[in-house]
Amino acid sequence: MNLNISFQTIDWSQILKTVHPGETGIAHWQTVQLPGLRIRIVEYTAGYMADHWCRKGHIVHCLEGDFITESEDGKHLLLTQGMTYVVTDEMSSHRSATKNGVKLLIIDGDFLKYHEEI
Repeated sequence: MNLNISFQTIDWSQILKTVHPGETGIAHWQTVQLPGLRIRIVEYTAGYMADHWCRKGHIVHCLEGDFITESEDGKHLLLTQGMTYVVTDEMSSHRSATKNGVKLLIIDGDFLKYHEEI
């Protein structure tokens, strides 16, 4: 897989925010879509809880605040400013929640697709 993305900068102040309601609270996304790659700044309002279990792979870096990533098997992981998690597609069923709000950098794309081990 070859993404061939030329050098470029992203001025996040020029990227429109879209609104994505959670089970509670709201997520605001700023999204840059490139071939095989999606880059987002995502802000969850205080009291946000995702409205679904996600099986997609991500690289999630906490820029500000903190949040809980809950696995469908009941594990809860607290991520605080400066922490990152990484997961491949189909390797976890997870959702996020925050008590006080959080700002995240989320990267996902074709490079995180699940591949059977041989």
